[in-house]
Amino acid sequence: MSSVAPADLPVGKDLGSLEAAERAEYDPSTKAGRVKKRLTSRTATVVSLVIAVLWTIPTFGLFLSSFRPAELIRTTGWWTYFQNPGLTLENYSSVLLSTSSSSPQLGAYIVNSIAIALLGTLIPLVFAAMAAYAFAWIRFKWVNWLFIFVFALQIVPLQMALVPLLQIFSTWLRPMQVWLHDVVPIIPEQNYAPVWLAHAMFGLPLAIFLLHNFISEIPSDVIEAARVDGATHGQIFFRIVLPLATPALASFAIFQFIWVWNDLLVALIFSGGTQDVAPLTQRLAELVGTRGQDWQLLTASAFISIVIPLIVFFSLQRYFVRGLLAGSSKG
Repeated sequence: MSSVAPADLPVGKDLGSLEAAERAEYDPSTKAGRVKKRLTSRTATVVSLVIAVLWTIPTFGLFLSSFRPAELIRTTGWWTYFQNPGLTLENYSSVLLSTSSSSPQLGAYIVNSIAIALLGTLIPLVFAAMAAYAFAWIRFKWVNWLFIFVFALQIVPLQMALVPLLQIFSTWLRPMQVWLHDVVPIIPEQNYAPVWLAHAMFGLPLAIFLLHNFISEIPSDVIEAARVDGATHGQIFFRIVLPLATPALASFAIFQFIWVWNDLLVALIFSGGTQDVAPLTQRLAELVGTRGQDWQLLTASAFISIVIPLIVFFSLQRYFVRGLLAGSSKG
């Protein structure tokens, strides 16, 4: 009878270390055990459910109101639905399909928001991933001081940079964009570039910090083995670091996409407020300011504005917690 254990099962010392790690994870005398016990207790579950319900009630009210006729919205609250039932699709039809000049006509604004949010997320994600790898695994002069400087940029108020950036973009970026459009007509003339760059600049410090915490926790043996095999920094970054850093990349992508999608200040300043570039948030602000009495259109428009961020969040949520907790503790 063979006594050889299967290759994929830990034996001897390895099995004992795994069992010890599992016992330590649930041991109330250790920090990890105490935290796990608190987060999985009955009280924590009840509190989480209460918070989830309270957080969902306004969204449910907005959703229900978006289907109610204008007369019912003006005279009754959404919580009186069973006393005053009535649902209609006219609100969404007016918001999305109507050709009347008095309707919100959100189609173009949704396209603008998608264009702004996608590039406003991808640009800082790409540059932050490369910078985080450089800070974590490339040794160069003043690397620690430079990382501290980048980290400190997170405390700089966004409003302080708006006017200087607007002057720079107006002086240099806008003429360059017009010239590129004249040379290569396929390049759009819309003023998207300042909005993309502004969102990228404001999002880079946090992105570099989060991704650095994750990438620096990759075992050094993996990186050293790749270097011994002759891999360059580019090969290590694309073949090893990026696949392992997927949870952190997805976590930041959720944060950045939702922030850019919901932003009004940056887009309003750097887009110039024109309809061909203005995002959905600007149109919603106009509805509140000029036609606040049309609540049936406002509720339908507002719910449409949260659908796409919800899709992004739920599609990437499995990476969310893993990416946020990566690098937060050692040992």
